[in-house]
Amino acid sequence: MVYVQRTPPSSTPRLPWGVTVRRLTPEHAPTLAELGTDAAWIHSTWGGPTALAASGLGWAALRKDRILTVACAYLLSSTYEDIACVTVPEHRREHLAIACVTALCTDIAARGHTASWSCSRDNRPSRLLAWTAGFRLEREYVHYVAGSPTRHDHLTA
Repeated sequence: MVYVQRTPPSSTPRLPWGVTVRRLTPEHAPTLAELGTDAAWIHSTWGGPTALAASGLGWAALRKDRILTVACAYLLSSTYEDIACVTVPEHRREHLAIACVTALCTDIAARGHTASWSCSRDNRPSRLLAWTAGFRLEREYVHYVAGSPTRHDHLTA
């Protein structure tokens, strides 16, 4: 599913005490790496945490020096910036993602680009975050995967 930001976010979140949202800088690279392998996909299109931190195209919610949420331009084109967001599990439902996405979308608009959001139909949390951030469904598409199917030694009915 592909969404495009069409309206402003439905609300401005109130952040928990001690949490700030700010643009990633090169100094944040080690902290991005500390997010671990489960969150490494967020910087994979950049070639790693150092490149994302230096890009100027990411925003994070931080408490002290620990990153709790990251939102960044995941894929770039001449018109669109498709964004991605990840929150560490123990800090979900604290409105950190919407705060980071809102800051990132403001930044994208200032560059004269359009923010877009892509996710699976089955990813309800992602779709809800997109909707809350003002994204509206632009189109649905089918994603095909090529290659060998997974081998099953025992098939059950």
